[in-house]
Amino acid sequence: FPPSLQVFPSQDPLDRADFNAVEYINTLFPTEQSLANIDEVVNKIRLKIRRLDDNIRTVVRGQTNVGQDGRQALEEAQKAIQQLFGKIKDIKDKAEKSEQMVKEITRDIKQLDHAKRHLTTSITTLNHLHMLAGGVDSLEAMTRRRQYGEVANLLQGVVNVLEHFNKYMGIPQIRQLSERVKAAQNELGQQILADFEEAFPSQGTKRPGGPSNVLRDACLVANVLDPRIKQEIIKKFIKQHLSEYLVLFQENQDVAWLDKIDRRYAWVKRQLVDYEEKYGRMFPQEWCMTERIAVEFCHVTRAELAKIMRTRAKEIEVKLLLFAIQRTTNFEGLLAKRFSGCTLADGTVKKPEVPPPSTNPFLEDETGTETDEIVIEKSDTDKPKKPKVPDNPFHGIVSKCFEPHLYVYIESQDKNLGELIDRFVADFKAQGPPKPNVDEGGAVLPSCADLFVYYKKCMVQCSQLSTGEPMIALTTIFQKYLREYAWKILSGNLPKTTSSSGGLTITSLLKEKEGSEVAKFTLEELCLICSILSTAEYCLATTQQLEEKLKEKVDASLVERINLTGEMDTFSIVISNSIQLLVQDLDAACDPALTAMSKMQWQNVEHVGDQSPYVTSVILHIKQNVPIIRDNLASTRKYFTQFCIKFANSFIPKFINHLFKCKPISMVGAEQLLLDTHSLKMVLLDLPSIGSQVVRKAPASYTKIVVKGMTRAEMILKVVMAPHEPPVVFVDNYIKLLADCSTDTFQKILDMKGLKRSEQSSMLDLFRQRLPAPPSGVENAGSLSLSAPTPEQESSRIRKLEKLIKKRL
Repeated sequence: FPPSLQVFPSQDPLDRADFNAVEYINTLFPTEQSLANIDEVVNKIRLKIRRLDDNIRTVVRGQTNVGQDGRQALEEAQKAIQQLFGKIKDIKDKAEKSEQMVKEITRDIKQLDHAKRHLTTSITTLNHLHMLAGGVDSLEAMTRRRQYGEVANLLQGVVNVLEHFNKYMGIPQIRQLSERVKAAQNELGQQILADFEEAFPSQGTKRPGGPSNVLRDACLVANVLDPRIKQEIIKKFIKQHLSEYLVLFQENQDVAWLDKIDRRYAWVKRQLVDYEEKYGRMFPQEWCMTERIAVEFCHVTRAELAKIMRTRAKEIEVKLLLFAIQRTTNFEGLLAKRFSGCTLADGTVKKPEVPPPSTNPFLEDETGTETDEIVIEKSDTDKPKKPKVPDNPFHGIVSKCFEPHLYVYIESQDKNLGELIDRFVADFKAQGPPKPNVDEGGAVLPSCADLFVYYKKCMVQCSQLSTGEPMIALTTIFQKYLREYAWKILSGNLPKTTSSSGGLTITSLLKEKEGSEVAKFTLEELCLICSILSTAEYCLATTQQLEEKLKEKVDASLVERINLTGEMDTFSIVISNSIQLLVQDLDAACDPALTAMSKMQWQNVEHVGDQSPYVTSVILHIKQNVPIIRDNLASTRKYFTQFCIKFANSFIPKFINHLFKCKPISMVGAEQLLLDTHSLKMVLLDLPSIGSQVVRKAPASYTKIVVKGMTRAEMILKVVMAPHEPPVVFVDNYIKLLADCSTDTFQKILDMKGLKRSEQSSMLDLFRQRLPAPPSGVENAGSLSLSAPTPEQESSRIRKLEKLIKKRL
């Protein structure tokens, strides 16, 4: 609805928004008969139009008056605004007058406030001035009468009051009072020093009978005076207290040498007790005089010991040096228990930095016995560590003087370790190799544990003496004898096979022994190799832990110079050589059997039987050696796995090379060889657990090598069994199934089949033509080898080849 209808509702059809004239007329005249009263209807409409015109006219006329009324109302509003502005101005003027009146009223009050504040300040200042003047007079009088007890309290007050007059120093009277206070302080300082000099003279060793109350109060005054006065008092008292020490332990006295070093520490203990009894209450507790005496004694002792050791350096022996160091470190530990080390803040000895908590399992608690064997277990790192003892702030305060002479200790350890290695060599020769004991399995040589136990003792002892250059020197000696142990005890005792010429080198074991048995290692020799391998593994792990522990012990600036990587590599070489000896021994034992296989007349084999004698011989050697090696390497399982992998990588290529020597081969001979190859494959897959009561699955890395290598041998025989007619099919199947694009290998296959040279020539030409195109940038396509197929692909190709062979046959 339009707005007009909302305000004035109407039922008239003419007022509707959707008015339709035609519908309205049809409503008025629905039939022809109704047209009879059309004139009446027209008259009514005209009357309504006239009424609407009258209404419109009235409204229009009324609007002419509205404009005039609006102008009149606007004029009245403007007049009201003017009146309101006038009233606001009047109020503002009255407010300003009121503010002026208030200012006039409060002006006097502000003046009174300022006067009161200034008066208060003046009174306070005058009181302070009175206190200062009276205090200065009293201070001067008390100083002359040596009334130090009263002076201590008064001086502190005078100094505090004088601080309030710092901004008034331009006034002559104030400046004079300040100068009098400074003069009184200087006089007090000189007077107190003179009193202490009189009570404790620098010359002579005779001391007064007991402490003085005057000096005790003087110490309280010294706390308020210039700190230099306090330091001078302390210095003079300690110097006088230690004067007897310098006389008794002069360099020319017998008691001054290292063998009687205990008497030095016993003397200072008595002096500290004497001080506590006589002078403990004379000095303020916060001066820590007992600790200061002990620290100064340590500094003097270090200087005196350094001087006498430089003079008599040739007389220093290892036992004497260690004795002196032990007694000195014990004394330093006693100081740490008795004192806090607060007076060392400005001394020459700094507290060592606390290293991060160690997670290295190399050492047990250092407080344990020195002969405990170092045990290496993986679980050691998971054990909770004992809380570390707090560092000794007095460590090195005296013992630092022994560091320049630690070369005597280092040379001694060098000599001792050399003798230890020689004893190990002699014991090994006297006792011979360890007895075979497969139940215990490859025990570590006892000498190895003895060596590292001695290393532990030396490292702990040296770290207590010094964590600087001597630790680097000791590390160099450790490196020297680790290498000597590796070569003299381990590598030097690895067994060697004997022959008429005396001995065979390692490389000679790889040579084939045509038609004769190869000299094998005995059971004792196999056990010895395994024992040396286990010992080298133990040394490798323990050397790594030794390096970590040395880095923890040495100063942070020298950590980079600790590096035992070369020694660890040496033990790795021993491990590798030991494994290689075991592999070569077993590999060489199998050589006669493989040689026999290559000399058999495979073209004359008439029927397929059980596995051939050479296979039985190979299996026999494996069953004889592998269980012994496995049991003796039970503690180092990963190296037994390496042995198996290296043997497979050595034996399988050699077996394939001997297969190529079997030529020519008949169809039945190839089938027999295929059966033998399968038997060897099964034995090799079971090699890690052969002869063991506990069947353990072979490592995946080893199984993959065996499957890949022996499957290739089987496929070579499958290809040999396949007919060579038609040549194209034979060549294509060879390329697809054997995955070897080498012409040399193809030539060997043809030789195994017994083809004539003319046939081989055409086959080789066809083979070169059918080879796949080499990848871009690769030359010598004739020697290109395709990527090795997976074991699943190889098995699938074997099945395809078997079906092809059956179809051709």
